[in-house]
Amino acid sequence: MNQAIASLKQSAIDWRLVLMGLVLVVIALTFNLLSGGVFLSPENLYNIAQQTAVVGIVSTVIVLVIVARHIDLSVGSVMGFVGVLIATLQYTAGWSWQAASLAGLAVAIAVSMYQGALTAMLGVPSFVVTLGGLMSFRGAAFLVADGKTQPVNDAFFQRLGGGYEGSIGVSASWWLALLMCAALVWVSFSRRRAKQRYGVPNNPLWLDVLIVLVPIAIVLGFAATMNAYRIPNKDAPQGIPVPVLIWAATALGLSFLVHRTRFGRYVFAMGGNPEAAALVGIPVKRVTLMLFALMGVLITIAAIVSIARLNAGTNSLGTSMELYVIAAAVIGGTALAGGSGSILGSVLGALIMQSIDSGLLLLDISIGYRYVIIGQVLIAAVVFDVLYRKWTGDTV
Repeated sequence: MNQAIASLKQSAIDWRLVLMGLVLVVIALTFNLLSGGVFLSPENLYNIAQQTAVVGIVSTVIVLVIVARHIDLSVGSVMGFVGVLIATLQYTAGWSWQAASLAGLAVAIAVSMYQGALTAMLGVPSFVVTLGGLMSFRGAAFLVADGKTQPVNDAFFQRLGGGYEGSIGVSASWWLALLMCAALVWVSFSRRRAKQRYGVPNNPLWLDVLIVLVPIAIVLGFAATMNAYRIPNKDAPQGIPVPVLIWAATALGLSFLVHRTRFGRYVFAMGGNPEAAALVGIPVKRVTLMLFALMGVLITIAAIVSIARLNAGTNSLGTSMELYVIAAAVIGGTALAGGSGSILGSVLGALIMQSIDSGLLLLDISIGYRYVIIGQVLIAAVVFDVLYRKWTGDTV
């Protein structure tokens, strides 16, 4: 028993993420009890998964922005601006959804590079730059379509937002889940083999098996839940929604950038100590510009998913988005002081935020109380972060 505890302490498990996962489980069980079993029904979990996708996509890159000691308060307004532009080009100008989306991507990158240049080249604090962007681009979203709602009618484009036809079905969901499980086993096996090759001590076999079985159980459980939901007038269950696949692909892509590329190492080095990063030759200004450009790409993806889900672009699109994505990052363990954070943490943070919001909605809690509770949850997450770092001696 003592040896097992010692192995757990010496392993590279992120206990903060484990705790956040347990918090998510407690939240789900509590709301399920209070709602009479509705919260954990396949229909509600399917809706939560879809609704979390947009916040989850943006929160993955917000993690990197905060890690680099910056902030972006304009994400919601820019998303609204880009979303309305894409919808207007399709509906009013008659463009194809592909051309409209590329135009929206170009505009989003230009906007983000503009804000990034003011921060990186002129040294204007990103808080001030993006606070101005929050107001300016909300106005731009109104001006693009003169405040009018712009519907989108392309059937394939609408599937990107989920909904009636926006899922991949039962068979594809199971095959994708099995492929993901095989990938998890392969990664775990490759990591053990690499450690043996270089003489690095390995975790006990039972611990590595346990570490890989937990995500496998989550993946299979998620696929089973999505496959259990069927819209009443459809013959077959839905399967995994397309927005969730886009979110998963985004999270995996950002994780690869963080762990396997020079860019990811530079971002964390800048967040740990910007002056030292510059002294050792890291191109701080260029990396900051690249980071804001990446923000533009992810905002465009989120805008596409959002307007496809709503089947329209409105000037109110993305309102308060900045609060939710920053909250998701912070709840997931990203330090507001910079230098520390994880993509998986942002996923858990987004799920916690959406679960609380959905649970309160199921209990018919008024919007005023919901805002109060969600705001206090954010404060509690920051307090926990401070206390956790003091307890572990982590000063980053």
